[in-house]
Amino acid sequence: MQLIHQFREAIRRVRQRHFDPASLQFRLTAEIALLLVLGLSSVAIWTSWKMQQILIATHTQGVENIATRFSRDVELYSEMLPLETGLQKTIDKVSVPGLVIWVKSTDEQTLLAQSDGMDSAFSTTEKLMLIAAMPLKPQVYPVGNRYLILCKSSVTVRGKLLGKVYIAQDVTRDQRQLVTAIQSLAIVCVLAIIMTLVAIALRIRRSLQPLQDMSQMAGAISAEDLDQAKLHLSHAPSELKELAQMFNRMLSRLSDAWEQQRQFVSNVSHELRTPLTVVVGYLQSLLRRSHNLSDYQKEALETATSEAERTVRLLQDLLDLARADSGYMHYRLETVILNDLVAEVAGMAEKFSHRFIRVEAEEQVEAVVDRDRLKQVLINLIDNAVKYSEFDQPVELIVGRVAQQAMIQVRDRGAGIPLQDQSRIFERFYRVDEARARSTGGHGLGLAIVKTLVEGMSGTITVRSKPGEETIFELVLPTQY
Repeated sequence: MQLIHQFREAIRRVRQRHFDPASLQFRLTAEIALLLVLGLSSVAIWTSWKMQQILIATHTQGVENIATRFSRDVELYSEMLPLETGLQKTIDKVSVPGLVIWVKSTDEQTLLAQSDGMDSAFSTTEKLMLIAAMPLKPQVYPVGNRYLILCKSSVTVRGKLLGKVYIAQDVTRDQRQLVTAIQSLAIVCVLAIIMTLVAIALRIRRSLQPLQDMSQMAGAISAEDLDQAKLHLSHAPSELKELAQMFNRMLSRLSDAWEQQRQFVSNVSHELRTPLTVVVGYLQSLLRRSHNLSDYQKEALETATSEAERTVRLLQDLLDLARADSGYMHYRLETVILNDLVAEVAGMAEKFSHRFIRVEAEEQVEAVVDRDRLKQVLINLIDNAVKYSEFDQPVELIVGRVAQQAMIQVRDRGAGIPLQDQSRIFERFYRVDEARARSTGGHGLGLAIVKTLVEGMSGTITVRSKPGEETIFELVLPTQY
């Protein structure tokens, strides 16, 4: 049973790690998400850079071609026309929407020719900025709220330096379209990352589902159904199938060990109870004929008789639990009026304990129970209440209803049970106070038997206690078959 408890705790910890940074699911999802973000981000950045380079190359090549052949075209026109007219003709010939060209003298003081749309396209400040920033090779520059490709080249006619030509290509529209495309690409990448992460997380969760199935089985399994508990994985990975097979083999070994333990406890209890009962009988007979014995001998016989009776009770408790574990505990269920049964048990307990036991019932309550087993349960609970409360404090039995079911409460005003022990008092051989339990003759099996009997009648038992004030054991029993 300790091995089962350890396995349950391990699986429970695995289950809790689904949203834990140290869990397998979280780590796999985070690592894949990181790789996905890095991969898509790299592709998006490279694509944006490449698109920018293509845009620049496309426009700069045209501007560079214009700058390269400008001197030749001017020289051709100047053979037939005056130089100033040839310059203007050359500019008009290559001018297109968004392209502005102007020519200045070598000292950059005199404007020789310019495009028709230059004055409307650029302000004086922008013209000064353009002239100051003109590179020898075409480059893209942001000017105000626009993007321009700027270039400067020399104009030579018949081997003589005539001046310098300045070219400005407006690529604002194309640049903005590129920015919009890059933004759309970024949005698509983000959506792709989110959708892929969701798909990956669901896939990882589905792949780890067999572990959750093992966790649920480990949480629901009990000693009674160890031989029937099997984990079947049909579509799981081979590693998880192997783990499931090992899990099933472990359950099979635990089932065999549990069955051997139950059989051993049952056999030992049965074999030892009879000879010890005989020993108790002989000791009691000796005590009745102890007229010629010394006080020391009488005390020794009384101690031996008491310990032998205590051992017989222990063996009887073990035998009852073994029968319940093996399914040999039979219940004769019938409809019983709890008011009468509780009053009968209270009267019996008062005679043997010499304590006042109060019975409270506002109405007649019926329940479907085994009369003898319920008496045994109440006697055990009353015995505990008497042992762990002061002599002048009453023990109360309250009969009522709760949620359409019958209810019996056993209340005492004794020492109470610490909170950390309340969840374990129904475990076998568990005792809150070891020294006090020995002095009162307890073995830690009484409440375990009570719980087994109550659950065998399809009921439940719970405990509420305030240390130093009171303890309440509440039985909830069915009212129908």
